[in-house]
Amino acid sequence: MQSKYTKLFSNTLIFTVGKFVSKLIVILMLPFYTSYLSSAEYSTADLITNLCNLLIPITCLGVSEGIFRGAASKNVDKESFFTNGALLMIIGSVAFLALSPILSLFDYFDSYIWLIVAYVLASNIHSVCSQYVCAIGKTKLFAGQGVLNTMLTVVLNIIFLVGFDMGIVGYVLSVVLADILSAIFLFFVAKLYRAFVSSKIDRGVMKELLKFCLPLIPSTVFWWITGVSDRYMVAYMCSDEMNGLYAAAYKIPTLLTYVVIIFNDAWKLSAISESEDKDKCASFYSEVFKYYIAVMFVGGGILAVGAQIFAKILFAQEYFGAWVYIPILSAATVFTALDTFLGSAYFTVKKTGMSFWTSFVGAAVNIALNIILIPECGAIGASVATYVSYFIVFLIRALTMRKFIPFNMYPVKLIINTLLITAIAVIMTVWGGEVRGILISCAILAASLVISGKDIFLGCRDVLLSLKGRDKHKLK
Repeated sequence: MQSKYTKLFSNTLIFTVGKFVSKLIVILMLPFYTSYLSSAEYSTADLITNLCNLLIPITCLGVSEGIFRGAASKNVDKESFFTNGALLMIIGSVAFLALSPILSLFDYFDSYIWLIVAYVLASNIHSVCSQYVCAIGKTKLFAGQGVLNTMLTVVLNIIFLVGFDMGIVGYVLSVVLADILSAIFLFFVAKLYRAFVSSKIDRGVMKELLKFCLPLIPSTVFWWITGVSDRYMVAYMCSDEMNGLYAAAYKIPTLLTYVVIIFNDAWKLSAISESEDKDKCASFYSEVFKYYIAVMFVGGGILAVGAQIFAKILFAQEYFGAWVYIPILSAATVFTALDTFLGSAYFTVKKTGMSFWTSFVGAAVNIALNIILIPECGAIGASVATYVSYFIVFLIRALTMRKFIPFNMYPVKLIINTLLITAIAVIMTVWGGEVRGILISCAILAASLVISGKDIFLGCRDVLLSLKGRDKHKLK
């Protein structure tokens, strides 16, 4: 039988090829985007896509996550979850279309309402298809369509921005068309038309999906507020130009976020399969969390210390000053990663209501701090608010998690690493433009590597041993 660690590693590797490589391409496109879009235009495009990301789970009632959780379980009728989930998505989409004129109340987006509607609908269709494909074990196809989606986005971006000079519309429209084409690809290659069986429409399954999904909607909204509202507030309280720089800076820590997203996709599949045995589940969480925090804290430190290098390579010259926002945002992203891991435990044990309450606290803290800090400190204040919000959510989730899955969180390592990443973020923000600031930050990063390096090494060793054991099993 395949080791659970081998399975986790294998799925992570597949998703890395499908997602991280794809997302890395998008990051490498930053010089292109920042050359063809002014900071104000980049700000507007970013605000449009982030508004869409808020509307996506609301309009589809969050069913893509429900389809994944239901279809990934053992001994269930997977087609029933896809059929009823897809039907709920259609109902939500029709309601969204009927209510979409409300968007005209916001003058800022008035010229882009049709684009917002198209983006949301296309993303929902693609998400439902891709999540189901992943849940039924077709992970290679899931990864492949991720690469296809990214390549389509890049090619369409070049055509629309360079060939047709479509600016903001071209930037967003390329994502819409890429989602539509990727959904069509999955529909036929994965034969999803066979998975939608009208005779399996069942109110009971719909109720089960909604019971699981509905708490995730406000949770997603609050999470969006914590991670994205600062960009709207910076644009409103300061300027589109400053927000353009801030939005660009956010793309660098996103490298770590992509790692989290990739791992989380693989992790949810493995965690769900172990969820029936509480002791085994807790042991599995403990082992994986030890390696997880080591990678996240070291990764966040590297991004923070290398802020100017990343900005120099990936930004056009007029965006270079955005590097100053990267260190604190990198530290914030580390706690986003930890929050996501702990949130997966709520997902595994189907206690999504806890995601709602913890994300509500984070959103409330974030808005309050943004109101206080942005007028005085600009985008730096927004980055501090983001860091504090994610940190508080982590504390709450860590304290409440033992009730559901009592796994070892290695508190001493967490405390030491938290102090180190916070010190790096503060020093790089205040003195990162000076040699002494960079040298001190590098020394702290070296200390972090000493503390976490052993766990990273042991994690790699365990994976290799697990793979070696699997190979021996195959030879027998």
